[in-house]
Amino acid sequence: MKIKSPQTLVQEALNSIKTLSPEEALEKKENNGCCLIDIRDLNELEANGRIENSIHISRGLLEFSIHPESPYVKSGKIDLNKEIILFCAAGGRSALAAKTLKEMGHEKVSHIDGGFSLMVNKGFKVV
Repeated sequence: MKIKSPQTLVQEALNSIKTLSPEEALEKKENNGCCLIDIRDLNELEANGRIENSIHISRGLLEFSIHPESPYVKSGKIDLNKEIILFCAAGGRSALAAKTLKEMGHEKVSHIDGGFSLMVNKGFKVV
């Protein structure tokens, strides 16, 4: 049995998902054209802050939270008619998560290349 490396899994995900630059994601966010979802762990948010107007859903709960029957969707906190844009610290976890959401049937899903640190450098406001 051959075990794939995490890097191989991320590369396979990148080949099948939409990747946005931080600038593209910021434009969509400013035009209210997306749901910006931060999948970093809570300790990362506490240490580094969070992106203004983003929704935090830890990676481990993502599939349960972005389902049409979830409280996030039913309450209107997440609008599945908008593009779902995921980000993490550097882009690996969000690439894997975007691939999983596509496999669930979500068509408008993407992730941000470079993750949180690059987003901050490109103009996203941290709160």
